[in-house]
Amino acid sequence: MAGQVLFDAVWKRFHRGLAHDSLRDLIPALARRLRPGAATAPPELRDGDFWAVRDVSFEVNPGQALGIIGGNGAGKSTTLKLLTKVLMPTRGMAQITGRAGALIEVSAGFHPDLTGRENVFLQGAIMGMPMQLIRERFDEIVDFSGVSAFIDTPVKRYSSGMNARLGFSIAAHLEPEVLIVDEVLSVGDAEFQTRAFGRLRNLVRSNIPVVIVSHQLDRIVELCTDCILLQSGQAMFHGPPQTAVQEYLRGTSARGLSLEEATSAGIGILELTAPEPQPVTSGSSFTCRVIGEVTAAEPPPHVELGIAIVDAATNQQMYWTWFRSIGAHPTRQGKFTADFEIQANMPAGLYRIDTSVWHEQRQVIIGQGPNRIFQVMPGRPFFGTHQLNAAATIS
Repeated sequence: MAGQVLFDAVWKRFHRGLAHDSLRDLIPALARRLRPGAATAPPELRDGDFWAVRDVSFEVNPGQALGIIGGNGAGKSTTLKLLTKVLMPTRGMAQITGRAGALIEVSAGFHPDLTGRENVFLQGAIMGMPMQLIRERFDEIVDFSGVSAFIDTPVKRYSSGMNARLGFSIAAHLEPEVLIVDEVLSVGDAEFQTRAFGRLRNLVRSNIPVVIVSHQLDRIVELCTDCILLQSGQAMFHGPPQTAVQEYLRGTSARGLSLEEATSAGIGILELTAPEPQPVTSGSSFTCRVIGEVTAAEPPPHVELGIAIVDAATNQQMYWTWFRSIGAHPTRQGKFTADFEIQANMPAGLYRIDTSVWHEQRQVIIGQGPNRIFQVMPGRPFFGTHQLNAAATIS
């Protein structure tokens, strides 16, 4: 039976604060409900209620991987808990067809007093796996998790990283027909994260549906075939992962120039094209184009245009320069085009190009221009923060 994930017009209501368990609490609450304007709230929301998930729909079929991104409190983990029946929806339908491997918390489903070995068999039984298959896969599960030295120790003695590694290994090795994971790619050491990502990639290629929540945006772009951006429980965007990440980062970046600011600055940036080629190979060069306009009679002498490269995962600025320093500053009124060639001397990952308007005298950014996301894929193997393209000869 092929697996499938269906999330159809789902709403989930929670209550904020404590229940009214005394007359002292109940009377003020009733008074608030009777105050003018209280009746304008949605009829299903009582005082203190809120929608954690609001009318969200998606479908994930075999061979597809859906990423779910958004800020803290956006409704991502609640969505996964609704899918796996940890929570029940207030409205709508959340359904998984097929045998599901789920890791939605670090030690979800583990019995703390049982050993790692016993929890492997317990989790396999919960997933509906035959005992013989669990025995056949046991060594592979333990080897992948890296906890073999502690497999006969109660899991309450495990660190959070050990719990996560064992939980993921169980979920990913017992032939799930659907895989649901929440932030597992950011738990554990770098070596385990790399192996876990490789395992997820193989599962997607093995034609099963996968749903992933992660703040590691570069992993979402590389792995997923589709992506949902959640904000306050609502799906603000549903489509290609790179576009979803672009929309998410656009919402978290600084605002753009207002009309008054652009007019007073006398110069602004209108468009920024994505890097070509896309994606970019680490160590190679890429090009992007900036289109701007000088609205003043001549380019203002104290206003600069800037371009920056930012690590999208950490929001750390890796490089910044101004147009004038590389000969790209406009010299007359009207629209202009500036083509940039930049070397991607950085590790594989997800990055952002930012543009800005800088006032030199005031030493302040007076407005943000457009930004674009781009992905850097691995090139020659190396470790470190910069790709220096070392070359060597041997004789």
